Amino acid sequence: MALRIISLLPSATESLCAIGGERLLVGRSHECDYPLAVTNLPVLTSQSIGPDLASDPGAIDAKVREQLASGNSLYAVNERLLRDLKPDLILTQDLCEVCSIDLKTVRRIADTLSPVPEIVSLNPQTFEGVLDDLYTLGRAAGLEKQATEAVARLRERMFAAAEFVNAFEDGPSVVFFEWTDPIFVGGHWTPQLIERAGARHPLNAPIPRENAGAASGPQMAERIAGKSISVAPEIVEALNPDAVIISPCGMNLAHTRECASALASKTWFQSLKAARTGRVALVDGNQMFNRPGPRLVDAFEFLVGWLNHRPELIPLNFPWEPFRSSPSK
Repeated sequence: MALRIISLLPSATESLCAIGGERLLVGRSHECDYPLAVTNLPVLTSQSIGPDLASDPGAIDAKVREQLASGNSLYAVNERLLRDLKPDLILTQDLCEVCSIDLKTVRRIADTLSPVPEIVSLNPQTFEGVLDDLYTLGRAAGLEKQATEAVARLRERMFAAAEFVNAFEDGPSVVFFEWTDPIFVGGHWTPQLIERAGARHPLNAPIPRENAGAASGPQMAERIAGKSISVAPEIVEALNPDAVIISPCGMNLAHTRECASALASKTWFQSLKAARTGRVALVDGNQMFNRPGPRLVDAFEFLVGWLNHRPELIPLNFPWEPFRSSPSK
């Protein structure tokens, strides 16, 4: 009999579908929206932050801090529906308490079911960790062969895009805005991808693992970055990056555009070289970069294309647009 799988994590849903497991899904989180077919599945979660705050990063940040300080979860689970769906396997995470339902809550509910379902928690912190998750899902779902084939295809695309990167140049400096009020710059896999695309992310730069030497060339997987970090506008202004990518976590392109417009009203942002020369890109942060799943390869192809002035490398329909906060000089 086929497994019955519930995914409470968008990246897990995408990864499972990438290895041929879409037919096994019987329920999803409210944020699982890709591939489109999964949106027909029962929804098991909801969030406390309403849509009225969707494009107000400052208000969202305040609400999140308030909820976490009070000990209340940002998410709720429909426990009755979860029981009715009788899952054999539940996919979740324990990397970010702001991103989805927490592992502790999932375990509490699972322990009340009979039989108790298996729980797979995916917590990648590097690009290679994201690929490893496909193997993890393959083993859990009985799709090991499909997982191996999917990872091979993703790696081939990474290698093909990397052929357009000049490894002998430092490349442009980049600031990746993962949040805009307060400012958070990207962490984990995002600085890795930026560096591999031929650029630098100085405000949260990847560094070699211990005893990894320079970790250059084929060993770039040994260069890792920490989680996203908050930085003051003055720090960004002092760096004066060559390029800026604005991709707030969980926001679509329309809301990202509003966040960018708010930033563009600031004198410090207007002074940046990237803003003055039109090297600011807006990317749908709900779909790309902030989801540690297979579409990080799409994000890498975008980075290589945009940063190296090779637009033909950017995937068709990649959710991004250029942003000009002031006339080029």
